Amino acid sequence: MSAAVSTDSERILAGEARAVARAISKVEDGAEDAAELMKALYPHTGRGLVVGITGAPGAGKSSLVDRLAALYRKRNERVGIVCVDPSSPFSGGAILGDRIRMQVLGLDPGVFIRSMATRGHLGGLARATVDAVAILDAAGYEKIIVETVGVGQDEVEIVKTADVSVVVLVPGMGDDVQAIKAGIMEISDVFVINKADRDGVLRTEKELEALLTLATRPDGWQPPIIKTIATENNGTEELAAAIASYQDYQRSAQSTSARRAAVARWRILELLGETLLARVVKRNGTNARLDELAREVADKRRDPYSAVEEILKSSGQ
Repeated sequence: MSAAVSTDSERILAGEARAVARAISKVEDGAEDAAELMKALYPHTGRGLVVGITGAPGAGKSSLVDRLAALYRKRNERVGIVCVDPSSPFSGGAILGDRIRMQVLGLDPGVFIRSMATRGHLGGLARATVDAVAILDAAGYEKIIVETVGVGQDEVEIVKTADVSVVVLVPGMGDDVQAIKAGIMEISDVFVINKADRDGVLRTEKELEALLTLATRPDGWQPPIIKTIATENNGTEELAAAIASYQDYQRSAQSTSARRAAVARWRILELLGETLLARVVKRNGTNARLDELAREVADKRRDPYSAVEEILKSSGQ
């Protein structure tokens, strides 16, 4: 381990916010020593509870995250928040980088907030989200909340990084149908019907209950349905209790180790894919040839499949 990485890891383990921010930037940008840093931090992870908040756009996820984080802070727990924002497919920059509603929380030294751009990555999660969560975990944050983009279909990937997955729905927005489409019924550990002062909340609750009777989870858990009004801070205590209840259930469930092994396998394959891709692109002037191939494919002079075959052949794969 290099001296710089050793110093960085020590500062992160000591909970220094600046060191945490720099480390997250490193993994986001794919810095050369990022992997070495993560190797040093990994043995110190697994202590914090990772809560994934996902759901349709406009469901009030940010307000819910804000209230939940404030509740944890009242309990004197350090809170890390990772907000995964949609990004431009061309520049890779975040469109919703500013978290105006969380400005008060941001002044609290016991809260760390980071917005991350998806940079075209599917699943509602930024490519480096898992590493960012691990860094916050190693830094001693007891509760780490991950708020996903809110795109619906691809958000099932939140289950791969969260200990507890919370799906937020809103009455009258057709969320029940969307939930079936996105496979959210299978990955949600807790359902939240936010904006519960709206008309149609009872109908949404009954439809969810009916859908839950059709789905049997391997671990035997029956996801609770919590009604909240985040803007008025109603139902936050009940949500925190439901999250804690599932955490306790996980500790006693035999299927927990199998789930963790499946998540670890997915992570290894994802890292393997990224590493191999990076090596192929860097080899034998492939990056320059890639631009030429892209123009040929765009002009319909070549198909993308033969372009991939050429790249693999030239890199010795």
